Amino acid sequence: HEETFRRACEEGGLNKYLFEQANIREHCTWVTMNDIPGATRIAQDHIRMGVAKAGALKPLEVTTVKVEPATLVVGAGIAGINAALDLANSGYKVYLVEKSTTVGGHMAQLDKTFPTMDCSSCITTPKMSEVARNPNIELMTYSEVVALDGYVGNFQARIEKYPHYIDQEACTGCGHCVDTCPIECANEFELGMKPRKAIYISFPQAVPGEYTIDMDHCIRCGICKEVCPTNAVHYNDISEYVDIKIGTIIIATGFDPYDAKRLEQYGFGRHKNVINALQMERLLSSYGPTEGKVKRPSDLKEPESIVWVQCVGSRDFTGRGKKYCSRVCCMYATKQARSYKEKHPNTQILIFYIDLRAFGKGYEEFYYDAAKNYGIKFIRGRVSEILEAENDNLIIRAEETMLQRVLELEVDMVVLSIGLEPRSDIDDIARIFNVTATKTEDGFLMEAHPKLRPVDTLTDGVFVAGNVVGPKDIPDTVAQAKAAASSAATLMSRGEVEIIPYYAMVIDHKC
Repeated sequence: HEETFRRACEEGGLNKYLFEQANIREHCTWVTMNDIPGATRIAQDHIRMGVAKAGALKPLEVTTVKVEPATLVVGAGIAGINAALDLANSGYKVYLVEKSTTVGGHMAQLDKTFPTMDCSSCITTPKMSEVARNPNIELMTYSEVVALDGYVGNFQARIEKYPHYIDQEACTGCGHCVDTCPIECANEFELGMKPRKAIYISFPQAVPGEYTIDMDHCIRCGICKEVCPTNAVHYNDISEYVDIKIGTIIIATGFDPYDAKRLEQYGFGRHKNVINALQMERLLSSYGPTEGKVKRPSDLKEPESIVWVQCVGSRDFTGRGKKYCSRVCCMYATKQARSYKEKHPNTQILIFYIDLRAFGKGYEEFYYDAAKNYGIKFIRGRVSEILEAENDNLIIRAEETMLQRVLELEVDMVVLSIGLEPRSDIDDIARIFNVTATKTEDGFLMEAHPKLRPVDTLTDGVFVAGNVVGPKDIPDTVAQAKAAASSAATLMSRGEVEIIPYYAMVIDHKC
């Protein structure tokens, strides 16, 4: 309420910076509520100190500075894309910085979206292309913000653009380099289920569709350089640094999928036919590693029985997972099970859950439809262990809490519904953008106020959107991205911002 009391001072004819607040509530009452005499003494001290400080205050005048009408959007997933497009279409300059080689984020890896079962790439790729074509958006993929200085309305950011080792102006996209490259390595976009070459494009619909050489795997044999008809291959390229000026910043760097290897009882990474939900998305996708035909990894047969295990890495109090609910897992498991059941109606499908959370518009109906009309069985209970049989089938040991019994069944494949967790580089993001103090207990960035300022941070001019704040589904992510864009546009539309006249002073005789 500091600003309220300052306005009261102004209305009384005083300079508002002559106001000093003795914060009895937070600094005294709340922390000493079981010691009334002690609280009274502390309150008296606070009042004495406040009066003494107020007597030394001097009138200050607010200064105004012009706002740079440009925004830096960090992260080009579905949140960053929507925020960038809204600002660009409002006439503002946008610098969209993405760490990977393509925009789209995790949504580009999905097969369909719940509850409407829209093709994910069909609704994502047009947005990806629009971002690349918009004249007000400067897209910088394979780039990272490495330094930030300044204040609201006048930030200066330094961006490191990593080398592709390919001259993008000269490259014609003929693909001869990929065809002749002798090195194969794991394809990150396909989560290791399909190889790629050391020179590659992330996926066919990638934006921008630029080739990159992976120097961690390249052996510099020179074959790609020899076959390139335009001499576009340059092994010795180095990073380029770009300095930009912006008035506002939107952080939309997303999340990391939980690594199920931390939960040894499920055998992920050891049992061949235990996969995670993101891998299942790629198997279901028509442009995935198996072209939409789900095949279990051990023998490439289509599974006749599949179990989904919920809350893998979420609602976990053992210290190996996260305590919070990741919000999307119940629904994406239901979606995946339904997608497979549509193609294979005789397949036995079971979903083991703790509590089924269908909170969004149409979600409850989607769940009912899956259970009633698709024959998907939902069993309330936690899977305790997954073992591998000699034929590579999987033995599930679980509890069924409704009937208070222990189950043991054999299935062809298991899908682990992994949760969403903060990015591994979240501490670096918080440090660079000066939001270190605003991190939740779970490690996500924290809003200035979860209800009244859900896209603001405590650093003026820096906004947040999407899963960098916490797990959320696509509609909530897009809504928050648009809110962040609106907040940034509102700030820049003023043309100038007030700067609180606080200045650092050095007391010479104490220095």
